[in-house]
Amino acid sequence: MKSYFDRNPFKELPDGTNKKVFPFHICIEGLENKVLCRDDYDYDLFVKVLCLCARRKNTILVMYTVVSNHVHCIVLAETQIVAESFANEIKKLYSMHFCKKYNDSSVLKRNDSKAIFLDSDFYVRNAIAYVIRNAMDNGATAIQDYRWTGFRAVFSGGRIPANKPVRQVSLLSCRDVRQIMHTGDKLDDVNWLIDEAGELEPVSICDWRYIESAFNNDQSFFLRLIGGVNTSEMTNKLLIAPRQMRTDNELLLSTNELSQRWFSANVNELSIEKRAKLLIYVYHSFKTTPAQLARVFELKEDTIRQLLGKKR
Repeated sequence: MKSYFDRNPFKELPDGTNKKVFPFHICIEGLENKVLCRDDYDYDLFVKVLCLCARRKNTILVMYTVVSNHVHCIVLAETQIVAESFANEIKKLYSMHFCKKYNDSSVLKRNDSKAIFLDSDFYVRNAIAYVIRNAMDNGATAIQDYRWTGFRAVFSGGRIPANKPVRQVSLLSCRDVRQIMHTGDKLDDVNWLIDEAGELEPVSICDWRYIESAFNNDQSFFLRLIGGVNTSEMTNKLLIAPRQMRTDNELLLSTNELSQRWFSANVNELSIEKRAKLLIYVYHSFKTTPAQLARVFELKEDTIRQLLGKKR
């Protein structure tokens, strides 16, 4: 099947600028798998935190699923640093709410929240399917009935049921914004919609057009992949592997695989400019050190630190 999907498109960002953006997967987990969402209020709040943080950090929310002890989302951001800043803002904002409600300030501390760059069409599609499938981990019998995922936004034609009353968040009073959206941010420029229960409508907060394009505007293709995605493989790629220290040989193998995919050459054959580009991605995507990167990239450790902007 020929694909016309533009994985790294130019998009209008929340600040109104039009920039080239890139897809990233982010997972937020509670410390030692602590429960993050204990009731519907928490689930609803976390979805709103995702939207607020995406707006604050000038990123685009593509897809999300909130379950009891972790949250998955796909975002479009200008750089990996911006995507990581979005993840850190989520941790900060939700921690404030969690501490106020449960008097627990440690729930999200010391947990890595890596932004994993999705560098192929295959990777993007499977990551989207994996994020949506996580709804089943929370006991959902049908994904379309699970309230805390963006699944309903996709292949909806950008519409919500005609008989479902909604309100525009941009028209809420300051008092209602604080009460319903749990923020003092000024939201008069957003296109978000809330239903009668005050919950955000997924079609108004997710970039469903990007997802539909990723699946060649073919709904059956989309649904088949959700049913057939290898969740064990994606868990390893998106969650486990990035957080485990690898041996030099293992990291070199992964780095060469990336180098071949990006530049059709092994890392030791790359120019310093191409090595620098790959280095930054590897540093942010895997658990590693400047000393190990120096061995894998065949560069001096001081050069690695300089390229990463790190002090000794």
